[in-house]
Amino acid sequence: MEQNLHQTQTVTVIALIIFALIMIAIGIFSARKTKTMDGFLLGGRKIGAWVSAFAYGTSYFSAVIFVGYAGQHGWNIGLGSIWIGIGNAIFGCLLAWMLLAKRTRTMTHTLKSKTMPEFFEGRFNSTKMKVFAAIIIFVFLVPYSAAVYKGLGSMFTTIFPTVSVNTWMLVIAVLTAIYLVLGGYVATAYTDFVQGIIMIVGVFAMVVAIVKNPNVGGFSHFFSNLASVADNGDKITGAQLTSWYGGANWKFLCVNILLTSFGTWGLPQMVSKYYAVKDIKSIHKATVISTVFALIIGAGAYFVGSLSRLVLNNQLPEGGVDAVIPNTLLTALGDPNIVTTIILAVILILLLSASMSTLSSIVLSSASAISVDLIPAVNKNYSGKNQMILTRALCLLFVALSYIFATGNITIIVNIMSFSWGIVSGCFIGPYIWGIYSKKTTKAGAWAGMILGFLTVAVTTIVLTSMNNASCDTVYEAFKLAAKKAPEMGVAAMAVSLAAVPVVSMFTKKYDDKFLDGVFAKNADED
Repeated sequence: MEQNLHQTQTVTVIALIIFALIMIAIGIFSARKTKTMDGFLLGGRKIGAWVSAFAYGTSYFSAVIFVGYAGQHGWNIGLGSIWIGIGNAIFGCLLAWMLLAKRTRTMTHTLKSKTMPEFFEGRFNSTKMKVFAAIIIFVFLVPYSAAVYKGLGSMFTTIFPTVSVNTWMLVIAVLTAIYLVLGGYVATAYTDFVQGIIMIVGVFAMVVAIVKNPNVGGFSHFFSNLASVADNGDKITGAQLTSWYGGANWKFLCVNILLTSFGTWGLPQMVSKYYAVKDIKSIHKATVISTVFALIIGAGAYFVGSLSRLVLNNQLPEGGVDAVIPNTLLTALGDPNIVTTIILAVILILLLSASMSTLSSIVLSSASAISVDLIPAVNKNYSGKNQMILTRALCLLFVALSYIFATGNITIIVNIMSFSWGIVSGCFIGPYIWGIYSKKTTKAGAWAGMILGFLTVAVTTIVLTSMNNASCDTVYEAFKLAAKKAPEMGVAAMAVSLAAVPVVSMFTKKYDDKFLDGVFAKNADED
């Protein structure tokens, strides 16, 4: 066993070195294309269909989907959890690209918006709204990125038990910072493309490796073996695990499908991918490509998670649900041969790729929120002369801050991720979607969507934490209990935001036709 672990570690280190060199090389190559802010943040708005689609997909799925979501929901729900992956592909990719990409690209080109806060400023003629959006992005994407770190760190610590999780998170931070600071969005997009290919290969390898495990029994017997799982004290049996609609957890399943699918519609690091697409024809191709990518990654991850009880003999590993996938992979690929070792190394690089692509997108959105949106709005004498240097410095700062946050004693990966998604998307989804679709949307309506979306999560969290405080030893423990409702709060925030914008707009001052004609003007390449 010790010899096998040493072999796995050796192959993994070699794979990591090769991967790191490729990422750094892409960063250096991309540096020459980032001489302007438009180039640094959006690649000059000349990113093709395949790269745009993979950039979207890899930013969507970080290591959290494997280590957090797939591990927890696959263990507790079973095969029904696959619907989350399918929902992500249909609603989070296909429908999102069909309904949002073309209009977003058109309007952001017209308004010359490089960021989501800039879009809000131009669309609603409000600098204060830009500042508010920038603050929300910078503050609440920190825990999001921390969840990304934690998800990957759990996996690497399983393979390298003598190396602390903080060390692996530091490796992620440094490597991401290097290629992002060098090449900006161009480096991010092209590394995402390479990482996306690795992710697809890794998922197929993961599925085959898990299904071939003797306890699973192959594709012909996994269902019957899963159906025979007995209650080990957690009241979950084979009947639950093989229910295609989630069994007793169908409501919880629906909430998570809604949050993780429609939540992306209001996340700035996802929406920015539409800004950078080079033309309308590329949007049509990217729609199909990103959907297929999401279906492979999402469904594959949850399928593996749903079989984890078979591989682990129905015993939850030490470390809880966050340790399910790492232990499942290590158990399934524990045979001492070079093939299984290489497969495990590929899967580890898959998780690293998923995390780094998501992290780089978040960092770029957060850094630009300060350098492009907040500082120029607060400091009227800001010339923007050194904006590129400032943005790169802020990228480094944000990576450092998210690393510091991640090294804290945070064990609720899924809930922290859901909390961040809910509050950011809950603020932006209403003003953004109604803003690109309806000329009747007013400034007051947009503000109502933002503020009420934010308060839905914030107030509910405070109330639930206060209610739990009496039965908990610390406020943090009370917050952890409240955070379990993060998916429901996030879905509620999005619904409130979407409803508030048109309702308030009905009774508040409309924009004049001249302003609206300028905002809704079409580009020359519009078909």
